[in-house]
Amino acid sequence: MTLYLGIDFGTTGARSTIIDSQGTIHCETEHSFAIAQHPDLPELWQNALWAVIEQIPATIRNRVSAIALDGTSSTVMLCDTYGVPVCEPILYNDARGAAVTETLRAIAPPNHTVLSATSSLAKLLWFCRGGAPVPAPSIEEGGHGGTAPTVFLHQADWLGFLLHGKLGISDYHNALKLGFDVGNLCYPNWLIEGIAGTVTPQLPQVVAPGTPVGKVRVALGDRFGFPPDCTVYAGTTDSIAAFLASGVNSPGEAVTSLGSTLAVKLLSHTRVDDSRYGIYSHKLGDLWLVGGASNTGGAVLRHFFTDAELEDYSTQIDPEQESLLDYYPLLKKGDRFPINDPNLPPRLEPRPTDSVEFLHGLLESIARIEARGYQLLQELGATPLTKVYTAGGGAKNLVWSAIRKRYLKVPVETPVQTAAAYGVALLAMRSAIGLTADLGQINTDERR
Repeated sequence: MTLYLGIDFGTTGARSTIIDSQGTIHCETEHSFAIAQHPDLPELWQNALWAVIEQIPATIRNRVSAIALDGTSSTVMLCDTYGVPVCEPILYNDARGAAVTETLRAIAPPNHTVLSATSSLAKLLWFCRGGAPVPAPSIEEGGHGGTAPTVFLHQADWLGFLLHGKLGISDYHNALKLGFDVGNLCYPNWLIEGIAGTVTPQLPQVVAPGTPVGKVRVALGDRFGFPPDCTVYAGTTDSIAAFLASGVNSPGEAVTSLGSTLAVKLLSHTRVDDSRYGIYSHKLGDLWLVGGASNTGGAVLRHFFTDAELEDYSTQIDPEQESLLDYYPLLKKGDRFPINDPNLPPRLEPRPTDSVEFLHGLLESIARIEARGYQLLQELGATPLTKVYTAGGGAKNLVWSAIRKRYLKVPVETPVQTAAAYGVALLAMRSAIGLTADLGQINTDERR
């Protein structure tokens, strides 16, 4: 039996799911990590990649014919021309790009997706302005001086490179916030001309998600027992992978990912992009995934409560009773959507002495942010919302779901599959058997 492997990289760990052509799960593995406790992120990610693969039984690995990965959107890095990282990656929610806001606005069209302090292009410009200089060997050392050539990659691009060995390949889901034109499938002239004349890293070649990139490296095939023809396919972002897993198939249906952060994606006939609110659209078949991502979410909850406390206190909350506490729950200043402001301060006061009351206020406040996000999408022309599926750890909290339903005013459901690793395994499988053209029609029997 031929099997398909999806590997998901989130903010707290890596996960894998292996499925067959019917969407049946044969194996799942997980490796947790703590970014704050590790000074070398690329090493951390590489170790996690090997760990989730090694946990897969050899009898399953040797039947895997296709692999795809996802990573966190706008997590970027610089590598040398051998694929070796030359500086620390910049994470998805890092707003140091605020330092190049003026340059960014001079280059990009008004209200473009890249006009955010956390966009991939903002981080590229920060690198170009000397944020991470890489000296070349001096003339005395046999070099030419100046700056060594580098390659700009997203997290998923580099992880894919570790498997297939072809440096500088990205997909148009990850490359959207770099400025790649997903309508015309090219880098736009304003981008090429805007960065001309600077010491610019090589931009990745961008292909469609699910495009075959290359066979698994021979050494890795030997190490893990993958078949010689096992192929690595271009991946996607973690939130789109979760969307693919959900089973959404009709415009108007949406997925909210409640993980460490909150991401919303609405399947729409109409494309909507507006950087004023951090709204952007991904291409999916003939349709569009319109949405945005906020820095609020589960990471804020876990800052104040343990998992056991969250479960216990939630059962003491009446979801039909509105909390009077009005927070904007963030761990540090800055949000991306529905308010796109790198200096937006957290609002977590007043804090009641009753922990249940405090949790109620947090859950309800995050629900308000989610509802405002969907309201904005529709105000700007997206297909009207009809149903919301919930992915991520927050999907397990039934009280939170009831609170969200009160604000969203549409059915809120938990799909059969919610894991991003499952969604990217679907991408690998459907790509391998030639169904990439039907990615917009993703509600098939294979995930039942």
